[in-house]
Amino acid sequence: MGTKTTCFSVIDSSSTFCGRSLPAIGQLEGDAMTTEDAMTYAPLLERRRDDKRHEISARETVSAKPVKKRAQFLPSFEFSTAGLPRSDQFAAWRNSFSPMLELAEVDETTSDFQGRQKLWDLGSLVLAEISTDRLAFSSLPGHVRRDPVDHWTMTVLLSGSIRTDAARRAFTAGPGEVQIHSLGRSFAGVVDKSQMLMLFVPRDHSLETAAILGSAEFSAAGTGMGRLFSDYLVDVAKRLPMLTEADLPGLVAATRAMILACVSPSAEHIEAAEGPIANVLLERARQLIQSRLLDPKLGCEMVRRELGISRTRLYNLFEPFGGVMHFIQHRRLLSACAALTDPNDRRLIFQIAEERGFSDGAEFSRAFKRAFGSSPSEVRNRGGGGIPIRRFLEDCPSAERLGVLLRRLQG
Repeated sequence: MGTKTTCFSVIDSSSTFCGRSLPAIGQLEGDAMTTEDAMTYAPLLERRRDDKRHEISARETVSAKPVKKRAQFLPSFEFSTAGLPRSDQFAAWRNSFSPMLELAEVDETTSDFQGRQKLWDLGSLVLAEISTDRLAFSSLPGHVRRDPVDHWTMTVLLSGSIRTDAARRAFTAGPGEVQIHSLGRSFAGVVDKSQMLMLFVPRDHSLETAAILGSAEFSAAGTGMGRLFSDYLVDVAKRLPMLTEADLPGLVAATRAMILACVSPSAEHIEAAEGPIANVLLERARQLIQSRLLDPKLGCEMVRRELGISRTRLYNLFEPFGGVMHFIQHRRLLSACAALTDPNDRRLIFQIAEERGFSDGAEFSRAFKRAFGSSPSEVRNRGGGGIPIRRFLEDCPSAERLGVLLRRLQG
């Protein structure tokens, strides 16, 4: 009878056992062992298998630990006229600003028109780095606005100059001076070839900022405190590429504090006290309209009576928005959009429209599409995707991003 043999596969490197040298890895795989050899090597081979199992288990445990996600830096979004045909360059630049300003080319004989934007979405604020060739600008008349954008802009020139002609005064500002404009008021001007930072502050950012910016609008802050704010904004622009979304609340709070500390009311507004009074009245009117938005009796007369002001004063307050009723209708359309994109609100479209004072479904659909570019049914069919002004910036054509951000601030 032949000697019984057992086959083993060695899984470790060579070593010694009981004074005998074991073969290197794989040497015994497929080789025949005598029963004596098998009994001699079996304890070591089993121990090696245990060690290998522990090693594999330890590796799996380490790999199973959650990997800490790295914080994402704030994205920026750029648009430039470079590379476009000369005939299209200024038109593209003008269209990118069309939600807030009307632009006109001053010198059409130049070989190129250079314009570049870099936008930062700060949540409740927007910061833009802008380079532009010489052009003329003017505010949008209230009666032609389809979707009125009404914010303050705080502009810090890095180079060049801007001249502004407003209803009450004209002023020119150069590098380092903070200029304050109100997009809802009437103004015009000329900007030379310039580089600038523009901070967009919505009117409902806070009552304090509304009061201080309203009393300082259409002025250039060349004071020491004004230049301190200029330095602050320049420093913010430099540091934004290193910030994350978690830093935004602190940044917005710091910016608000700097506005309150550094901006002073203009002498003309202090003398007349018109700016602060108008802003207080406008804020009261906004709150009243929002609280009574679904009241069928809401209209000019109710607002005038609640504020205790004349019809002329009421008209002047809402002239930048195209009038009281235009403002009310736009707010109702925004409210309708919120209802249409709410997955828990499954009422019929005409019921949502009727609740907001639209008795004619066709009229509601036309007004809705004029305001947002999509019909009510298209918005609802997106399955809660939201109205167009809430689109992700990555999905927008680069020339439209400034308008999307400004409408987003509008709320």
